[in-house]
Amino acid sequence: MRKKLNQHLFVYLLILSLVITLGMNVQPLNNTIENHVLDAPEKNEVSTISNEPLLATAQRSSLTPIPIARTSMSPAISAIAVIPADPPPAPTADLPDSTKEETAIAEELVHTYEVTAFYLNVRTEPNAKSAIQKVVKQATRLEIVAETENGWLQLQSGGYIHGGYAKKVKKEASILSFSVTDTRQPTIEIQEIGAEQALESETIDELPDEEPTEPTSIVESESGLTEEHIAKIFEGTALSGEDLEQAILEIEEEYGINAYFTIAVMKLESGNGKSRLAKSKNNLFGLNAIDGDKYNKAFSFETKGDSVRKFGQLLARNYVGKGLTTIEKVAKKYCPANSKWPSLVKSIMKSDYRKL
Repeated sequence: MRKKLNQHLFVYLLILSLVITLGMNVQPLNNTIENHVLDAPEKNEVSTISNEPLLATAQRSSLTPIPIARTSMSPAISAIAVIPADPPPAPTADLPDSTKEETAIAEELVHTYEVTAFYLNVRTEPNAKSAIQKVVKQATRLEIVAETENGWLQLQSGGYIHGGYAKKVKKEASILSFSVTDTRQPTIEIQEIGAEQALESETIDELPDEEPTEPTSIVESESGLTEEHIAKIFEGTALSGEDLEQAILEIEEEYGINAYFTIAVMKLESGNGKSRLAKSKNNLFGLNAIDGDKYNKAFSFETKGDSVRKFGQLLARNYVGKGLTTIEKVAKKYCPANSKWPSLVKSIMKSDYRKL
């Protein structure tokens, strides 16, 4: 009898230990972890975790499931990591319409350029043969809205300048500074540092009437001449009406060759436009007219204006560019056979100045 009682007791203990062991090793399903935020249970509190895994195990073993009380130190609970939820995104408030408009304006601001040539022509079209609208001085600031493929800059107020004679100016002040005082309604403060300078550069005014500069022996210098002045200088000569004014100012603008000097050499070498080379080859400067066969070796040009442009290019590259910066120095290479050439050129320059 005692032997049977001991056997039953042993079986009950075995079953009880099996049930406890199964209950301690039960893990919640993945979806239970993902879909629930777990709080640490208080001491002696019965867990609310689903008993479905335990029930399935009990059914397989033909045992009746019993609830397992789990404390904060229970291995089943300690094995479950509490996964914090991702922090919600910070609230973003749309900027007010006025802010969007101000930002758009800031992005569309034009660029400021500064004139580097002594005098720069503002032309109606992006090419050197178009009409001159205005003339601006060196260091003048202009507002540019676009650049053409051939290197011309379009002005905000209309007209074009050549990009080779202007440089972009760095911004002197920040356009917009944002001061966020509230996460939902950011405010914008617009600082207009240097606004006066910007306003000055937006408008291109006609240059005031100025007296032309008195000529000197310096080849690379400003003349202060305009197309009207040059037309007056040409009055009564064969050079009048040949549309040379624009070309003469172009080489002063591009290369710095003084317009008085260009006109004087032209008059001297072409006999005021009446020489054979001037009439038949449009060569006003005797370019490449080498001794022995001057006429045949002299350059031919499609127009007299092309002759002027070639003269400016050669003077800049082969004379001024090599340190021959005065009339006397140029004469030694340009016309070494005529010792009076410098004085004749300067005499013509002074005479033309007195006509104005």
